[in-house]
Amino acid sequence: MPERFVKCLEEIKKKKVDFFLNGGDSIHAADYKDITRERVLEQWKCWDECMKALKGYEVYSCVGNHDNWWAAPSKDDAMYGVSYAAERAGMPHRYYSIDKKNWRFIILDGNNNGISLDNEQFQWLQHQLESAPAGMHVLLMSHFPILTVTNTWEGGQHKDHKELKQLFYKHKDKVRVCLSGHQHLLDRAWYNDVDYFCNGAMSGFWWGKGNEKSAAPYYYQETPPGYALLKLYADGRVANEYVVHHY
Repeated sequence: MPERFVKCLEEIKKKKVDFFLNGGDSIHAADYKDITRERVLEQWKCWDECMKALKGYEVYSCVGNHDNWWAAPSKDDAMYGVSYAAERAGMPHRYYSIDKKNWRFIILDGNNNGISLDNEQFQWLQHQLESAPAGMHVLLMSHFPILTVTNTWEGGQHKDHKELKQLFYKHKDKVRVCLSGHQHLLDRAWYNDVDYFCNGAMSGFWWGKGNEKSAAPYYYQETPPGYALLKLYADGRVANEYVVHHY
């Protein structure tokens, strides 16, 4: 599994990308009830080893639901929950933003409030959109989809999608694209001039060969393992290409 992940990273590097966006679930699973501290540490150590392949590259991550250790002895444990996962993934905070040229990248966390933003984060997001200067375009990345085609047969959509939709419309001159993972499925939705891309998963069927519902080995349902290459233009246009990774 680690070898296949590193092989995929090396493949992407050959495409001369500027930086990496990681949509979460960086480790296999820390969120199951029977996961021990030692197992969590083992998984993050594996992540650290794999990320050595990206030395010299900027990597911007969000926290996935499988990254969080909820089975810690108490909420006061330093390894409990989202904050620890964000730290191990190299994030400055569980939600944050970065500006590159005339694009603002906003990374969201839907893990702490039942797959929705807590009030503090929602107010922060409002400020991020309001403070973006005229001519700046916005990309948002969340682990859980905000709007997705596949939610009719695969769970995990943001429960506050109506509130977010209204907020995005208020700033329709800025918000251009929303990225997500979680589903392991590939779909594209478009609403109010915002593109919503759910870009499959490098791990495909969690690095396994699939089951009777899989269209082919390593697929999750009909989606092959892979990654997306994004091109963001100064005028706000977005090109999203899904690249199938062949193990």
